[in-house]
Amino acid sequence: MSGDATRSALLRASKPPTKELFSTLITANHILHYHNVVDAFGHISVRNPQNPQTFFISKNLAPALVSKREDLEEYYVSDASPVNPDAPQGYAERFIHSEIYKRYKGVNSVIHSHAEAVLPFSISSIPLRPVFHMGGIMGAQVPIYDIALHYKNSDNSHSMLVTNEHLGAGLAAGFHPSTTMSKGVQMVKNYLTSSTSPPVDFPSHPTVLMRGHGFSAVGGSIEEAVNRAVYTCTNARVQTTALMMQGGFNLGLVAERFGAGEKETGPAKHEDIKYLSDREAKDAWTAISGHADRPWGLWCAEVENSGLYQNDLEAEDDE
Repeated sequence: MSGDATRSALLRASKPPTKELFSTLITANHILHYHNVVDAFGHISVRNPQNPQTFFISKNLAPALVSKREDLEEYYVSDASPVNPDAPQGYAERFIHSEIYKRYKGVNSVIHSHAEAVLPFSISSIPLRPVFHMGGIMGAQVPIYDIALHYKNSDNSHSMLVTNEHLGAGLAAGFHPSTTMSKGVQMVKNYLTSSTSPPVDFPSHPTVLMRGHGFSAVGGSIEEAVNRAVYTCTNARVQTTALMMQGGFNLGLVAERFGAGEKETGPAKHEDIKYLSDREAKDAWTAISGHADRPWGLWCAEVENSGLYQNDLEAEDDE
């Protein structure tokens, strides 16, 4: 690092993060709960803009109950240890966040969710793919992280939880699979290793499914990460509905064919869902990204007026 860059980094680190950053992180917890992305479990973090080597995440709380600055803890990116040595025990899966921040310096917010709408795609052979324009935000294809392929002999528990650095590193690698692994539909299947793709600022796949667990998503900001998580769940619901409709339609085609006494032995004609192409998914998100503040403003108003959530930092601004 040059002398100017060092001085700039030291200057940033000497300034505390703004109250607005913490208020936004609190509100993000509430929005994710309001939209059923998280329940009592799940979490969102933000990289410290003054010191990129640390990040903030709530203490071991249900997201809906995060309400004040004291509910947020700071951790080191290097090993997910708390900056405050006297900090209470935090989320066991904070390594999801630390390893993603460690690998991608352009990622500034990370979300982990167990959303039921998404879970079936993590355990079935049907890939999660964008089916409408808002779904483009999650990426054209969504890889699946199978934690069973990343355990070591030193792992005493195979709990499906990402509770150490090497499990987190395996997950982080899946956001940007190597060139060989990225070819064709194989990419969306379980990737095998935390392999050797070169360093990148921001991963090629901003959303990754986690087998039998949920998904993780990243963003360049809190608002972007929340948009991605919310619309990933929406896309999963729409895709599931479409799959059921299409399945029923195809069964009807089979019944119609054999009911008419057709003798052909080949497979019956069937139709598939029309997914977005890679280009459509990319361009849809590019077009929408400039308007990401529109849903964010609505979501803030929803949680502010719901009666369930409390953000003491916003209350201070109103006084």
